[in-house]
Amino acid sequence: MSTCSSARSPLLSERAARAWLRGAVAAALIALGGAAQAAEIAVVAHPGVKTDDLSFAELRKLLLGDRQYWEPGEQVTLIVRAPVAEERTLLLEKVYRMSEPQFRRYWVAKVFRAEATSGPKVVLSNEKAVELVGVIPGAIALVALQDVPEGLKILKVDGKAPTDEGYPLK
Repeated sequence: MSTCSSARSPLLSERAARAWLRGAVAAALIALGGAAQAAEIAVVAHPGVKTDDLSFAELRKLLLGDRQYWEPGEQVTLIVRAPVAEERTLLLEKVYRMSEPQFRRYWVAKVFRAEATSGPKVVLSNEKAVELVGVIPGAIALVALQDVPEGLKILKVDGKAPTDEGYPLK
């Protein structure tokens, strides 16, 4: 019996270490970022996208991969930030209404069932996200408004811009 419990100890220690690390990262992000948490998040799209305004329901369909084309022939390419980024947290909470593990399972299942050719492209920074949105026709991403360069299209959601009162992604 002692062999079995000692065999479990490293596993429990690893789980405890992971839990501690997640908590430490979350605490560090909170400590670093009263300002970061207050950042306005914009929905940006490739300049060639024909729409300027989406309903929240339409945005959700696009980001869930349920609507895969802006118009016939113009495929949607979803670009998302890596885990722990504020944009990804907002995406998971407000749009997907899923946890990180649920989000991952969702996309694996969607691709496995051939309902999507691939999952979202994951990037480590807003700079990379806006770079890809600028060069991939049909691309869409959520990024901090302050990081949106000139030339990208900022989409309104339910008729509201990121700085407007009542913007759904606040």
